Amino acid sequence: MTVALRSSGLLGALIPVDNAPVDAMLRSDFGKYLEGMREIESAGIKRQVEADQILSKYEDKLAIRQFLMTNLVKTPGSEFLRLRIPVQILASSLSNMGDFPFKDPTEASYKGPTLFVRGTQSHYVADDVFPVIGQFFPKFVVHDIDCGHWVISERPEQFRQAVVSFLKDIGSE
Repeated sequence: MTVALRSSGLLGALIPVDNAPVDAMLRSDFGKYLEGMREIESAGIKRQVEADQILSKYEDKLAIRQFLMTNLVKTPGSEFLRLRIPVQILASSLSNMGDFPFKDPTEASYKGPTLFVRGTQSHYVADDVFPVIGQFFPKFVVHDIDCGHWVISERPEQFRQAVVSFLKDIGSE
C-alpha cells in the first residue's frame, strides 16, 4: 500500500492481504512467533522438519508454521538453515510493524484497481475502516475468505481464485 501511495505509476493494480491503511495493534501471537524463531536460530537446524518441531510448541496451525518457515534459507557453504530476516531485526521492528505511514488521505491516494483480501476471523480489516480504505484507494473491492490473518497460507486456493478473478475483471475493463 505504501508503494502504491508513494509511487502509484509503478503499479497496474494493488492487492493488500489482510491489512488496512490504518495503524493496527498487533496480536500477541507475534511475540510467541519470535520466541520460536529465536529457538530455531540458536538450535542450528539443518532441515525444515526440525524447525517445524520447534515452532509446533508455539503455534498449533500447520499453515501458519509453514508461513513462518518461509523465512528459512540455506546459506551457501553451510549445511545449516538460517533466518532470512534475523530475529533481532524482527524483534526490534515489532512495536512499529502495525503502523501505517500515511495518516491523511488528502495527501496521497492510489486511483488504480485495488483488491483487499481479508480473513474474516482476523481483526486487521474491520468493516469500520472501509471509509478510510475508500479515501486512500477509491477503486477498491473487498473479498472475504473464511480464515485468520494468514490468508495465503490458510486458504491458498481460495486466495488464488480471488486474485485470478480480480485480475481477469480488471483486464477486461
